[in-house]
Amino acid sequence: MANNNLTAELESLVSDDPRYKIEAYIFVMSALEYTLAKMRRSGHLSGKELLEGLRDYARTKFGPTAKMVFEHWGVKRTDDFGQIVFNLIDRGIFGKTERDSIDDFRNVYDFDEAFEKGYDWKIERDLGRREGQ
Repeated sequence: MANNNLTAELESLVSDDPRYKIEAYIFVMSALEYTLAKMRRSGHLSGKELLEGLRDYARTKFGPTAKMVFEHWGVKRTDDFGQIVFNLIDRGIFGKTERDSIDDFRNVYDFDEAFEKGYDWKIERDLGRREGQ
């Protein structure tokens, strides 16, 4: 799908389902590419594999602000990522297999645990001290 067509399709999707901002869709598509590259695979990922990749990508991209960024985009739990993925499937942007289900995304991990408690604040403090010296 050409970039202009993809942008138009995402804008239409957000207009039809305004729960999530366009940035959430772009993030999920980027996270899919990131995860496939990290796993040295091409093609299909399971819901769980994608969610693990999303978590890793979010930590890399946003650090301790990931949960706040997601909330701003309307994403509050893994179920929301599932809805985003299935919205992309419904538009033909993503594909699925017979085994794929939106339930694969239901309550996979807690955002507080994944994005706040799992972050090493000590490293951040140490880096801050070094930069201030």
